[in-house]
Amino acid sequence: MGHGTDGSTPTLSNDAVDAVARTMHALSTPSRVHLLLRLRDEPRTVGELVSDVGMEQSAVSHQLRVLRHLGLVVGERVGRQIRYRLHDDHVAQLLDEAVFHVEHLTSGRTDP
Repeated sequence: MGHGTDGSTPTLSNDAVDAVARTMHALSTPSRVHLLLRLRDEPRTVGELVSDVGMEQSAVSHQLRVLRHLGLVVGERVGRQIRYRLHDDHVAQLLDEAVFHVEHLTSGRTDP
């Protein structure tokens, strides 16, 4: 399966479909979306994310573990801290498309 969008529907294995579903499920939790959106701006430490999103440190750490396990974020050790960032541009594009879709729906537009 390529990265382009040529208009055709890709044929996926059951394992690939399961992986897509897990990725989409990660976006079903508002706290994870908040974290991903903050990481879309720039890499951040757990402490910075706690301040940014107003969650407890343990909750931020837990959600980052889930997002790391799903391959959506990566952490890099810098001294005594770990700076988290989005795994790659695909994650940013996924977020952008989700935001665009919601904005499209809430604008009342009915065109595809």
